[in-house]
Amino acid sequence: MKLVLTPAEMAEADRRAIEAGTPESELVERAGRAVARHALRMLGGPYGRRVVIVCGKGNNGADGRVAARVLRAKGVGVDVIDAESFSEADFRSVMRADLAIDAMYGTGFRGELTGTPAAVANQLESLPVPVLAVDIPSGVHGATGAIDFVAVRADETICFVAYKPGLLFEPGRSHAGRVEVVDIGIAVDVDVESALCVLDPDDLTLPEPEPEDHKWSSGCLVVGGSNGMVGAPVLAGSAALRTGAGMVVCAVPGATAAANVSGHELVARALPATDGDALAEDAAAEVLKEVARYRVVAIGPGLGRDAATQSAVRAIVTEADVPLVIDADALNAVAVDPAMLRARHEAGHPIAVLTPHEGEYERLAGHPVGDDRVAAARTLAADLQSIVLLKGPGTVIATPWGAAVINPTGGPALATAGTGDVLSGVIAGLIARGAAPFHAASTGAYVHGRAAELAPDAPELVASDLVAALPRTLLELRNRRDPRASA
Repeated sequence: MKLVLTPAEMAEADRRAIEAGTPESELVERAGRAVARHALRMLGGPYGRRVVIVCGKGNNGADGRVAARVLRAKGVGVDVIDAESFSEADFRSVMRADLAIDAMYGTGFRGELTGTPAAVANQLESLPVPVLAVDIPSGVHGATGAIDFVAVRADETICFVAYKPGLLFEPGRSHAGRVEVVDIGIAVDVDVESALCVLDPDDLTLPEPEPEDHKWSSGCLVVGGSNGMVGAPVLAGSAALRTGAGMVVCAVPGATAAANVSGHELVARALPATDGDALAEDAAAEVLKEVARYRVVAIGPGLGRDAATQSAVRAIVTEADVPLVIDADALNAVAVDPAMLRARHEAGHPIAVLTPHEGEYERLAGHPVGDDRVAAARTLAADLQSIVLLKGPGTVIATPWGAAVINPTGGPALATAGTGDVLSGVIAGLIARGAAPFHAASTGAYVHGRAAELAPDAPELVASDLVAALPRTLLELRNRRDPRASA
């Protein structure tokens, strides 16, 4: 996995490197030379090229001034501009440039970008000049990706030592453009068990069938559906089949719902239903008496919020002695008494995977996510003794023991009905095939996002397009080729 460091952790790594004998001036020199090399690649060579570097007062500006010296030595025309005194003449220089380099503020920036630096950010965005940001676009909060007022919008960002959270969460992610991480010789001392990382294709867990396996070796039960909402468990079940489950049973309320599920690879199971075609409370007993047949239960897609249904969900979550993937309306049922997840842990049952979006998170935690998505996911995972997959731009997967990963795939095309059901099914399918729940959640998020990028109808996709794209996505990832590199 690729390491992610908060600004505080990066500052500590800098301090240790200096204390160990590497002068700060040497670290600045290495960073500035890396910026110059990256700029030359963006320029396509030095001949006849002009670069404007806007520098601040701190180390970010110092990196920019070293880059200016190196680029001039290569024959590039360079104008170095003080961020605090940007003038009309400087604006004209930018208009003539082949590349602008933002070296105003680094990852330690907090607050609003105001005054002349804010004007610089606006002017850079208004001109057709490529922009390279040094470490992070100025105005983006390094720890969260938040922007309080305005920020530089870069085409590319060169980042030192490790990713910073602000490059991976919106709106910072969109302002950073393509990110390259470069090594400048700073050793990083982190606790591997609780390190924050960003997922890479080589980190994925994609188990395949063993010669002795049969369909029930990887059985998956999907509990979901209600009046008018049978499509949700069908999407989840279909995704589970595509990602490792050998047998998927969709347990839905009533015979009519079961009839709507049947007719393809999914097996339908009619559970007791209320008069309103919701899951009845005594459905829990039906699920629990046969749950040992399955390697995983995905619960929630399309269930609705009937009181009897919520009671059934809480009983299943508390007592099912198999890994759970809890999504959608099952999360709302759990939010009534989240302590049941701690009780589940204390009873020794396998860990549950929760997949909340921000609204569901707030109901579970009792407060909004806030700007720091990593801290939010870690806190809820520890509190509920569950794996938390916090959905959104820059999905975070966190464990009760502190480990967390950020998923880089996906995008706004996933903001459509049913895609969350597909994600739950992908995670459940991976668990059914033998992946540990944390690895299944992390891998599932990556696969789900990448399928959205590969789906032929993206960005106007619907959830079933994701299911159809899963075989191609899994084939490429199993071959350990990052398909984004050639996309």
